[in-house]
Amino acid sequence: METKSSKRSEEISLTSMSKHENPGFNGDVDVEAPRPRSIKIGYDVLEANPEGPGCCAIVLTIISYLLIIATFPFSLCMCIKVVQEYERAVIFRLGRLLKGGAKGPGIFFVVPCIDSYRKVDLRTVSFDVPPQEVLSKDSVTVSVDAVVYYRVSNPMAAVCNISDFSHSTRLLAATTLRNVLGTKNLAEILSERESISHNMQSSLDEATDPWGVKVERVEIKDVRLPVQLQRAMAAEAEAAREARAKVIAAEGEQRASRALKEAAEVINESPAALQLRYLQTLNTVSAEKNSTIIFPVPIDIITHYMRN
Repeated sequence: METKSSKRSEEISLTSMSKHENPGFNGDVDVEAPRPRSIKIGYDVLEANPEGPGCCAIVLTIISYLLIIATFPFSLCMCIKVVQEYERAVIFRLGRLLKGGAKGPGIFFVVPCIDSYRKVDLRTVSFDVPPQEVLSKDSVTVSVDAVVYYRVSNPMAAVCNISDFSHSTRLLAATTLRNVLGTKNLAEILSERESISHNMQSSLDEATDPWGVKVERVEIKDVRLPVQLQRAMAAEAEAAREARAKVIAAEGEQRASRALKEAAEVINESPAALQLRYLQTLNTVSAEKNSTIIFPVPIDIITHYMRN
């Protein structure tokens, strides 16, 4: 009885000590599974094997280095690679991404048979978005094409996160063009090209950021309307111009009549001024060498004879 009670007290003391040292201890043995190590590549987190390369990979690596040493210096032709100033090389060793990021520019070293690499061009690339038949917000069908300028900002993300970043960017640009123009009226599409370009650039840049692609510029190239709509818009513009021309002509006649009224009032104050104006008119007519001369007759005289 004493032995059992002593063992029981020892178990209780051990349990209390464990709880005191570890507040989360519940008396059971909890062994956590090993968590895989994560390597951040570009903008995504790729799960890597925590065990590292296996025995076969280590053996192949050792054999490759021994072959390089045995065939030196002829092996340098296979081991030394060069990339240009505007290029970067992403190296894979036995399928695993090599640490240290993209290599270049200049010379870098690869191990034959176990290393493979892919070159990525960092220069700005431009492409034409095919003409897109878009139905605008006010139910008008227009054909719009654009030009997109982009470059690779993260070579590792461009290689590891997407299979073909160039083709994917082209498809995304065409889709984004249709989505953005579908929310605009015809007048906005024709007059707000710059704002539409900025909206497209921000949308594309946000979508291609995980791919390591930076969209630098988007420009709306051309907007083509149906022929019937062009004729209707031309007729509308012609009618608006004619209306403005008539308004301008009426305003000119109104100003001219006011000026003539003021001149008549000035002439009415002096009878000699009317005679001088008459002589000036005759001088002007004779200077043009016309055979016909018009003599103005005062209306008052005609009215006097009509009364008689």
